[in-house]
Amino acid sequence: MRGQLRGGGVPEQVVDDAVLILSELLSNACRHGRPLGDALAGDGDVRAAWRVDPSGRLTVEVTDGGGPTRPVPATPSVTAHGGRGLNIITALADDWGVRDDARGEMTVWVVVRDHQDDRPDVPDRRGDFATRVTSPQVTAIPELDFGGAVDEHA
Repeated sequence: MRGQLRGGGVPEQVVDDAVLILSELLSNACRHGRPLGDALAGDGDVRAAWRVDPSGRLTVEVTDGGGPTRPVPATPSVTAHGGRGLNIITALADDWGVRDDARGEMTVWVVVRDHQDDRPDVPDRRGDFATRVTSPQVTAIPELDFGGAVDEHA
């Protein structure tokens, strides 16, 4: 994907966003969707596609065999190990949605935001995410000795 988009003259920041979006979509399809076709488990397939339309807008799509739930952005706890993918996609996209077909397949599509496009009607949501901060340095406290806290016989 990266090579094709670069070769097509897509701006580097848009390519980076598209690769991240594709990764999130594929992860969600593998985790929540069924494989394409009649396979119920195992080495089932998903389908990924991307295209740049005549106006230069990039769309990324991933299709799976559907699943028991619909994709919706979650509100994970701070310590959760997952649940942020669609929020990341929302921040990087102009638009996204879900398309179902008669065979039960589900396609999640994303129109990747062109960051060179300064349209005031499309907010840049990159700042919506928490910023990593460095914790204050803690100096050693001689009264605390954790050496005895470890069971030597374990």
